Amino acid sequence: MPALGEGSNKIVLVMSTVDPDRVAALATRVIPRGIRYLDVPVSGTSDQVRRGDGVALIGGDAAVAEEVADVFEALFARRFLVGKIGDGGRAKLAVNLILGLNRLALAEGLVFAEKLGLDPAAFLDVAKGSASYSQVMETKGHKMVRGDFSPEAAPNRLSKTAA
Repeated sequence: MPALGEGSNKIVLVMSTVDPDRVAALATRVIPRGIRYLDVPVSGTSDQVRRGDGVALIGGDAAVAEEVADVFEALFARRFLVGKIGDGGRAKLAVNLILGLNRLALAEGLVFAEKLGLDPAAFLDVAKGSASYSQVMETKGHKMVRGDFSPEAAPNRLSKTAA
């Protein structure tokens, strides 16, 4: 019998950021065949994940997630069981919406501060210490001040037809 074939009872962790409905559809095909399955997209910049400071957004059976708790503890600073398979991806979409809006607000604030005659780098320190603080200031603020808009995320290598 193949290592991950029918009846293997192996646990598959889908940790890519992919269409949540496709992840759920794939689960409906493999779970009845004896493969246990969790939807676990990762929230955090590539650097945060490398440092072990990423966040797991887990969709699926809590008992299966508990079986691989040691793997999650080794990889992630925090983890959240957010619901059924597909809900991990749905939670990531919502988190990314907030993240994108935070990045937009930071960029606008830096430009506005500069237009007002403030030094953007110095203003970033002020913003970090104010009520407007967002983690985005730590992860992207200095890049914005430098005008460095190079991508950091690893490309998604999964085919759109995988699910």
